[in-house]
Amino acid sequence: MTFRGRPGLFRDARRLLPSGRGPLLRKALPVAAALPPVAAAWIGVTGWLAHSELRAAQDDLNALRTAVTAAAASGPAAASAGAPAESDQERLLRSAAAHAARAHDLTTGPAWYTAAALPLVGGPLETVRGIAQASDRLAGDVLPPLLRAVPRLTAGAHTGGVPRALTELGGQAPAFDRAARAADEVRSAVRRLDRSTWLPAADRGRAQLADQLDRLVPRTRDAAVAARWVPSMLGTQGPRRYFLSFQNTAEARGTGGLPGAFAVVRADRGRLTFERFGNNTELEGVGADVDLGDEFEAQYGNNGPAAVWANSNMSPHFPYAGRIWTEAWRTHTGQGLDGAIAIDPGTLGLLLRATGPARMPDGTELTADNTVDLTERASYATFTDVAQRKAFFVEAARAAAARMMTAFDDPSLLPALLSAVQDVQREGRMQLWSAHPAEQRLLETAGLAGALPDTPGPFAGLVVNNAAGTKLDYYLDRSLVWSPGACTDTGRAVTVTVTLANRAPVSGLPHYVTQRVDHPPYPTRAGDNRLLVSYYAGIGATLTGATLDGRKVALIPGAERGHPVYTLDLELPRQSSRTLVLHLREPRADHPPTLLRQALVTPMRATVRPTEPCGS
Repeated sequence: MTFRGRPGLFRDARRLLPSGRGPLLRKALPVAAALPPVAAAWIGVTGWLAHSELRAAQDDLNALRTAVTAAAASGPAAASAGAPAESDQERLLRSAAAHAARAHDLTTGPAWYTAAALPLVGGPLETVRGIAQASDRLAGDVLPPLLRAVPRLTAGAHTGGVPRALTELGGQAPAFDRAARAADEVRSAVRRLDRSTWLPAADRGRAQLADQLDRLVPRTRDAAVAARWVPSMLGTQGPRRYFLSFQNTAEARGTGGLPGAFAVVRADRGRLTFERFGNNTELEGVGADVDLGDEFEAQYGNNGPAAVWANSNMSPHFPYAGRIWTEAWRTHTGQGLDGAIAIDPGTLGLLLRATGPARMPDGTELTADNTVDLTERASYATFTDVAQRKAFFVEAARAAAARMMTAFDDPSLLPALLSAVQDVQREGRMQLWSAHPAEQRLLETAGLAGALPDTPGPFAGLVVNNAAGTKLDYYLDRSLVWSPGACTDTGRAVTVTVTLANRAPVSGLPHYVTQRVDHPPYPTRAGDNRLLVSYYAGIGATLTGATLDGRKVALIPGAERGHPVYTLDLELPRQSSRTLVLHLREPRADHPPTLLRQALVTPMRATVRPTEPCGS
């Protein structure tokens, strides 16, 4: 938003102008000389004043950010006496808006308009005008409804608990919508400004503002969407019940991991309680009467996802799993549910970092650092009895859930919890499905639904399903490199390189971890794994060839939600890596692909090579 740390726009200009070197300046100087001296002086003075105003606005916003953070983290006593703090926030907001408005006023008028329109010379002046106008709109239209909501939400949490805060959040939805639209309009205007002028300080200011907007716009959009779905899903309009699955990512499935321990969660006016805990043994053999379409049946029907609980989430499109799980629960208990939620030990670790550790009945402490290792590796060595191990998983889930509920009722922890939830969302470790269509649409808009998009455009998705019944995906490494090639009349050539590595040790693993329930007809060793490897290409793409470790290989074609899917049944020996290369013809596009990130124990390393424009 400002040129922090710089001596000013026009001091940089003075450094450039006296030398007169370079073809650009030789062309620009005669044009600049045509400006009336008074107009040039006016632009210089007002430009410096505008720069000072923008710096003052930035200082106010920095102070405001500190004040808001302190107020959100303060205790009930501070909230109950929070009028002065709120007054300070309002004062800082008004001051920032006033400074930004003056900067905008200073860079308008005939002199600025005319100078900014001059060829060659006017570029940085137009950029400065754009920065000032954007700052004015940010301080006047975008930040006020967002920042003014914070004290109300915080006070609601402190004085009336989470239900009061949720009511306040729902009441802010129209204001959040207006702020999100304004933020998006400001970002579009800044993106239209010239990225490279003859004045580096102006370019840096535009780049800094663009970077801030790229972070702000998604947050305003998320706040607007959350204000419309969070209150209702947490039961402000009546009790809700959800199926919560704790996925075991040591055995990969399309949505993350094998559905293991589970709970039924009740939400009533913002209060969450756990009505029941169980493990996957209880649901084995329970079928779900759902029709997910011919395409789903063709892709997964042979694996019986609606009848075999362990295969219920092979598709990476989480709404399919949500429908299967809730319908299976109806079949099993007669109880209807309002939706489904999937998390994994990585989710628990991120949340426990915000809440502090949880303690199990046997004294075991679950922390941010040990949850994944304890539940997905160490427990297999500790418990040789399957029933004991499954009971341990349920108790771990129960202990973590109890810690979350305690934290949820502690307003001082809400900022840290919200930050942790953002981390979980960014890693794709929490997926939500609502049986209420309007809410489901909002979840998909917010990127929380784990939905496989069905829109055109470049796309790259690597999905693995464990086909061996092992727990060896704890040791799985994945990498994907997407390399665009030349454009033709029929599309763009794309090369995708997928490398999978099995880091399982050669000895020391429990039999339950390494056992091959697929009973392959070829010899294997303890630690060898088998995966169904699927690559999801962009809608309209075709496969022109593929190699595995340098040799041609045939892939099984399929389709899901319009995406071509190419699958390989891959044996992956311990302490080895294998490389699959796909050559594709994608529809012409000048932007990078949307990446599907399947959340497993070790995140996938993804590299997207630069995309050159196809031209006209």
